[in-house]
Amino acid sequence: MPPPLLTPRAGLPALALLVMSAAAAAQPLPVELRDSAAALRDTALAGTPAYDIVESLTMEVGPRMAGSPGDRAAVAWAVAKLEELGLENVRTQEVEVPHWDRGTLAVTLLGENPVPMAATSLGGSVGTGEAGLEARVVRVTGLEDLQSRDPEQIRGRIVFIDQQMQRARDGRGYGETVPIRLYGAREASKLGADAVVIRSVGTSDNRAPHTGTQLYDLSIRRIPAIALSGPDADLLAYRIAAGDEPVLRIHSTARQLPPTTSANVIGEIPGRAAPEEIVLLGAHLDSWDLGTGALDDGAGVGIVTAAAGLIGELGTAPRRTIRVVLFANEEFGLSGARKYRQMSDEEFANHVAGTEADFGAGRVWRISSNVAPEALDLVAGIHEVLAPLGIERGGNDAGGGADLRPLRTGGMPVFSLTQDGTEYFDYHHTANDTIDRIDRDAIDQNVAAYAAWAWIAANLERDFGRLAVEPRESR
Repeated sequence: MPPPLLTPRAGLPALALLVMSAAAAAQPLPVELRDSAAALRDTALAGTPAYDIVESLTMEVGPRMAGSPGDRAAVAWAVAKLEELGLENVRTQEVEVPHWDRGTLAVTLLGENPVPMAATSLGGSVGTGEAGLEARVVRVTGLEDLQSRDPEQIRGRIVFIDQQMQRARDGRGYGETVPIRLYGAREASKLGADAVVIRSVGTSDNRAPHTGTQLYDLSIRRIPAIALSGPDADLLAYRIAAGDEPVLRIHSTARQLPPTTSANVIGEIPGRAAPEEIVLLGAHLDSWDLGTGALDDGAGVGIVTAAAGLIGELGTAPRRTIRVVLFANEEFGLSGARKYRQMSDEEFANHVAGTEADFGAGRVWRISSNVAPEALDLVAGIHEVLAPLGIERGGNDAGGGADLRPLRTGGMPVFSLTQDGTEYFDYHHTANDTIDRIDRDAIDQNVAAYAAWAWIAANLERDFGRLAVEPRESR
């Protein structure tokens, strides 16, 4: 609702009037909205069902890799959960997704005393064939080092990309390191390698390798792509530094199967005054298959659904519609996000703002925006409500989340509620991504932040403008 009007009182000094007017201009949120959002925030801090939602998803459904039986079970689970939480217009949106079978993998460091290595195939990798493969290893320190090599050094070898990810609260080390996982196999194949093994893109110090998508160039021969756990990468690096020419034997039955069908799951709290306008809360429903996907992205599912459920319990509809979207297949190429974006221009223009929870369950410590400059005062007002949660204000360069990328590049404003990722990459894409990694108080703090943000965004009289449209992605 709009802020109350200031009516000058008889005899009020002119200077006082100026001060009051300046204060009102500096405060973009109506007092009632600010207070109701703060109350919602504090209610969430007292306890939410977010942890229990994640527990249900991970214990009752388990891993949810695109195209798998777990993926299909998760869609049915999500429909029932959104209805249970009181959301309306709960529905699915069918999405074609890739279907890859990890199969089995054995990697052995040969020698007088052969060592079985802790390793996992990277998503989409081809297998080795029944005979397997055996070759000497050549170590490189990253993609630039690999690309600089003479093909004679690489041809017929197994390339070992040994680049260590650095730990950081904002997860920046992931962006700096993940290209070796995404592009390592195709760059090695260009030079004639028979396979690539990488040091896992993660920060764990145990023998739990990290999986994740890798991207082939279909015009280049596809070779097996494998990640070693940190300790096993250390062993291989040690042997090479000692002057050995280690030999690995690899046998993998990984294979690509025909695409299949999954679905985005959507539920809403309809708006009372502008129901066609959408404030979007996103997370992705799929996960990798090694663990149960508690942090990636069960936590996100728990956060946004609990936040929406809490708002629904208020008994007062927001001005705009708050829409929860649980996206299909984020891990293997944003299939659900791309499908969701296939809407009419009119419907898309009504998407006022969005955010996605997809960085585990550490406490939110920063809010960043990506809005039109004239809406930055609204961001300041939102931050004022979130600041008591220990949240600082970031810049106006937020990405919003991977699944929101097709929406952001089309002009939709986005926000990032950045969680503490200091320990996230110890478990990311590993068998250790399980419910015991989540702290109840921390995930409730997330719900407090997401619920307050969504409530404010859905009740403002103004909007956040539009962003410059970026070129549409070709795939």
